[in-house]
Amino acid sequence: MKQVSIEEIKNDLSGYLQIAEKESVIITRDGQPVGILIGLEDTEDWWEELLLRDPRFEAEVAQARQSLREGKGISMEEMRAKYGV
Repeated sequence: MKQVSIEEIKNDLSGYLQIAEKESVIITRDGQPVGILIGLEDTEDWWEELLLRDPRFEAEVAQARQSLREGKGISMEEMRAKYGV
């Protein structure tokens, strides 16, 4: 993981986007982290990132985890066995 100042990002955004395709780039202001630059290799990565940050998806995941804790639903191991994955 690389760490660079926001000024460096402004001066060479294209270069840091290329770096971000291989590793995350932490963006700092006055030495403090303020953001992260994550490169996307293809459009599927874009949709996955959008989904992972969607509050509705996060709520669905939280609800599913709670159901599992309550003994409802099936585990990932059971799902894999069921579908042969």
